[in-house]
Amino acid sequence: MTDTRTEIHAPLLVDPSTKQNVTDLLLDRVTRSPGHVAFKVALRDSTAGALADVTTAEFHRTVTSVAKGLIRKGVRPGDAIAIQGPTSYEWAVADMASFWVGAVVVPIFDTASPDQVDFALKDAGVKWGFATTAKQRAGIQDSLVKPSSSSAEVVWSLSLDDSGMLGLAESGLGISDETLEERRVSAALDDVATIVYTSGTEGRPKGVVITHRNLVGQVLNIAAGYREVFSVDGSTLIFLPLAHVLARGLQLICLSEGMAISYESDPSKAVAALTQIRPSFLVVVPRVLQKVRERVAATAAQKRIGWLWKNAETTAVSFGLHLESVQDAPHTKPPLQLRAAHTFFDLLFYRKVRKLFGNKLEYVLSGAAPLEKELGLLFRGMGIDVYEGYGLTETTAPVTGNRVGNNFSGTVGPPQPGHSIRISNEGEVLARGIGVTPGYWNAPSTDNSFVDGYFKTGDLGRLDSQGRLTITGRIKEAIVTAGGKTISPQAWEQQVESDPLIAHAIMVGEAKPFPGAFVFLESSELSRVGLELEASEQGFTPVEDPKILARVIRALQTANQQVSKPEQVKRFAVFVTRFQPGSEFMTPTMKLRRSNVLGKMTRQFEELYVSGRALQ
Repeated sequence: MTDTRTEIHAPLLVDPSTKQNVTDLLLDRVTRSPGHVAFKVALRDSTAGALADVTTAEFHRTVTSVAKGLIRKGVRPGDAIAIQGPTSYEWAVADMASFWVGAVVVPIFDTASPDQVDFALKDAGVKWGFATTAKQRAGIQDSLVKPSSSSAEVVWSLSLDDSGMLGLAESGLGISDETLEERRVSAALDDVATIVYTSGTEGRPKGVVITHRNLVGQVLNIAAGYREVFSVDGSTLIFLPLAHVLARGLQLICLSEGMAISYESDPSKAVAALTQIRPSFLVVVPRVLQKVRERVAATAAQKRIGWLWKNAETTAVSFGLHLESVQDAPHTKPPLQLRAAHTFFDLLFYRKVRKLFGNKLEYVLSGAAPLEKELGLLFRGMGIDVYEGYGLTETTAPVTGNRVGNNFSGTVGPPQPGHSIRISNEGEVLARGIGVTPGYWNAPSTDNSFVDGYFKTGDLGRLDSQGRLTITGRIKEAIVTAGGKTISPQAWEQQVESDPLIAHAIMVGEAKPFPGAFVFLESSELSRVGLELEASEQGFTPVEDPKILARVIRALQTANQQVSKPEQVKRFAVFVTRFQPGSEFMTPTMKLRRSNVLGKMTRQFEELYVSGRALQ
C-alpha cells in the first residue's frame, strides 16, 4: 500500500437535523417498538446470574418518571448534573432522565479521587448529582455549586429504590406530561448535552463539551455505517465505564437500534459474564483481548501443551491474514496445509476461545487504546472478527473505524460518516466532522486546539492510498535523543507488550545518547508461572530473577528487530507492577498515564543510563 493521501472525507449518511436532541433517539424507538427488549439486567436479591428483560416502553416510563422528579426538585434547563457510579442500568436511567429535563450531564469515573471529583464539579458548575455510595454522595455534596432552588435534596442515590430514583420519581407524580414535554424539547441540537472530563494521561483533565448534535450525529451515522453489526436481534455486554464517551456512545446506539444491553460493573469479571450473556457484539479495550490470549496460553502451559498453543497462534494469524486478503472474494479457500492446520487447532483451541465469549459473538470493536496488529489477526483467525477504531473524547468516540468487508489489522480504518481526516505537514492527525467537539469548557486552550477548523488530536499518523488511517504514535510521547533522532515509541512498545508476561513497556531516552526502556511485568501472569514477586504500591519493585530477565530480553530483542538501529533499545530495567485502572498511573480504560509514571521514576531514569542492564 502506498502512503499517498494527506486528506480524506466521508459524507454524512444521516442528517441529524431531523432530531430535536438526544431524547428523540429513545422517543423514536419506543414509538416503533415499545415491547422490544432493550435491556437484560441483573435482578436485585435474586439467584446469581438471573436476568430480567426490560422493554423499551418500561425504560421510557422509568426515565420520564425520574425526569418529573427532577423537575419537582428544581432542576432547570442547562443545570449541570453529575453522575458517579459503576456501569449499570441505573446509570442509563439517570443519564437519559437528565437529558429529558434539558440538563447537562457531567459523568464522573467511579474510581475518581476526591480531588478529581472536586475539580470537575467546580469547573463545570455542577448543582445536582447521582452517586452510588454514601461516600461518593457526600463528596459530590461538598463540591456542588448551590442549586437554584430551595430543595434540600440535591444528590440522590444511583439506585432504583425508595432511597434513590424511585423515591425521586414518586416526588414528581404531580408534574404533568405537558410540562415534561416542554422541558424535553428545551434543548436544541447545538446545546451542550454533556461535559466529559478527559481521563488525564497528560496533565490536568479538561472538560470536553459534547453537544446533542455531536451525540445524535454519531449515533445515527455509525449505526448506518454498521448495519450488519447493530441488529435488533443482537445483544451486547457493556463493561467499560459509562463515564467514558465510548461506552456511553455505544449505549445510545444500541438503544436507538434495538440491540439488547446488559451490564457488568466489574471489568475483571467481564470475561466470566460473557458465557452467560452470550452477546453478538462487544466493545472492548485491547487489554481484554490480551487477557483472553494469556488465559488460553496459561491453560495450555499447565497441560504441558504450550508449544501446541504457540503453533495454534501462528496458524490463526496466518488464517487471519488470508481472510484479510480475500475480503473481496470471501469464499476463496486458503492453501490446503493452512486449512488442515486450522481445522486441527479449531478443535483443540479456537472453539474454546469462542465459547469463552458465549459462542454467539460475531463482531468485536476495539477502541480506547492501540490494538497490536497480530492480536487482531489472531482473533480473526480464531473466528472472532475484531474491528479497530480510533477516536478521542473530543471526537465523541470513533472518528475512524474498520468496516465489515473493509477490515485491515494495523490500521484504524477510514473516516466515519460525516468526518474528515487530514495529516499535517508535521504528521499530526487532524479531525473535523459531526462528532468533533466545539471546544473545551472553561478552558482558554480551545483556540490552540484547532487549525483551519480541524481538531488537533496530538496523534501522529498516515493515510494509505485507500484512505485508511494508521496511528504511529503521539507527539508528546516522541523522544528526541542527544544525537537529534526523533523516535515514536508506540510500535516498539506494542511489540514488547505482546508477551503475556509484560503488562507495559515504556521506551525512554529524551536527550540521551540512545533509547532505553522500563518494562513492567503482569503480577497475575507471574503467579501462573509459579513466581510470586511482591510489588510496591507504586509498582516499581525491581526484578532480578534470571529466568524472567531472559524472557524479557527475548521480547526486547524481537522488538529491536522491527526498528532501525538508532531506534533500538540498548539498556533496560524490569519491575513488577500493581497498576490499577483509575489509579494515579492508569486511566479507567487501562491506558498508562505515561507522564505520571515517568514523573515518579526520575531516579530510575538516571540510574538506567549508569547501571541499567545492557541489551546485546
